[in-house]
Amino acid sequence: MNKPVLDIQDRPSPAQWLTLSLQHLFAMFGATILVPYLVGLSPSIALITSGLGTLAFLAITKWQVPAYLGSSFAFIAPIIAAKTAGGPGAAMIGSFLAGLVYGIVALVIKKAGYRWIMKLLPPVVVGPVIIVIGLGLANTAVGMAMNGPDGKYSFTHFSVALVTLAATIVCSVFLRGMLSLVPVLAGIIVGYVYALIVGVVDFSKVAKAKWFEMPDFLLPFVDYPVHVTWDIVMLMVPVAVVTLSEHIGHQLVLSKVVGRDLIQKPGLHRSILGDGTATMISALIGGPPKTTYGENIGVLAITRVYSVYVLAGAAVIAIIFGFIGKVTALISSIPTPVMGGVSILLFGIIASSGLRMLVDSRIDFGDKRNLVISSVILVIGIGGAVLKVTEQFQIQGMALAAICGVVLNLILPGRPQINENMFERKTENSNDHVA
Repeated sequence: MNKPVLDIQDRPSPAQWLTLSLQHLFAMFGATILVPYLVGLSPSIALITSGLGTLAFLAITKWQVPAYLGSSFAFIAPIIAAKTAGGPGAAMIGSFLAGLVYGIVALVIKKAGYRWIMKLLPPVVVGPVIIVIGLGLANTAVGMAMNGPDGKYSFTHFSVALVTLAATIVCSVFLRGMLSLVPVLAGIIVGYVYALIVGVVDFSKVAKAKWFEMPDFLLPFVDYPVHVTWDIVMLMVPVAVVTLSEHIGHQLVLSKVVGRDLIQKPGLHRSILGDGTATMISALIGGPPKTTYGENIGVLAITRVYSVYVLAGAAVIAIIFGFIGKVTALISSIPTPVMGGVSILLFGIIASSGLRMLVDSRIDFGDKRNLVISSVILVIGIGGAVLKVTEQFQIQGMALAAICGVVLNLILPGRPQINENMFERKTENSNDHVA
């Protein structure tokens, strides 16, 4: 580990504090607002909840884990399905329950240790499920990129998407240093400028927006009745299988970056509880589920500034941005094909990160056990299989694929022993999004 510029408990000067916090804000900004944009939730509330969730996470981990929490890509398809089945309220209930699962897992880990969860979620299960998350969203990305507001093919809109995609790729591949961490934001800016040139941006809402504006919070018992159904449970809760694995991977990578074993101290149970609490807070006011962000871990690695005060500063700025009406309106004015262009790359990288997990973990597909598990997960997940037990109880798509993978891994003979030294495992690949 290189010597830190600012260690975890070091407090920066006011000028440093603002600058370094803004860096973290920009790193998470593009991906965090993309998720609510795709699922039809409020970007401003996504910003507010990312800030509140990060502050809750820092407090629960005793201000010892420098991590930023943003919107989780793993929940995009389940949220869309839940909204279609029961409206935005159903999606929020499902998100809250997924966060509750984190709390239960954290309690079990505190009592029984963390070995069991690694046995439940090995790379041969998690890798294919991550591939399903990315490829399952491919139609959404392409549709956003190609089609105009009327739902029909539009060359103008597709050109906007292609320019955005090209800019994002160039920034991702050719930029260096801090700039390499914000290709999504850079791509959106370039795409937005091109969209302005070809005339597909509507500024009317920006002009009408107030500087200070109360976001449209979505509150339980006020804006929707709280009614838990098996449909909601089976749509949302199984996704925690994937996001828990992602969380563990992030903690291992972060441990190596900061030179401390965060799995042991303050403990994996605390970081998982922090992640789950952030997701529940978000669900209570209408935001998407939360997850630790690989982009912000990248910022820590490059800058060697590990101060939790900097992360807390970014969280406070995000909350403030959520109440600035002009900022919210400007985000809402981003044309759909701009987001479509970014999504083509992002969703592809999600799928590719699943492949990378399999490669880095040296999964042998000459072994029929591994071949069977991954094949079943991929076809059930991408094919959109549905298991209907009753009209009120059904499991579908990614959730069914994840459950099948876990069950097959447990019952098929020949399960390999897991590495006893978790701190040395290569799990950097377990991201569900990229900067």
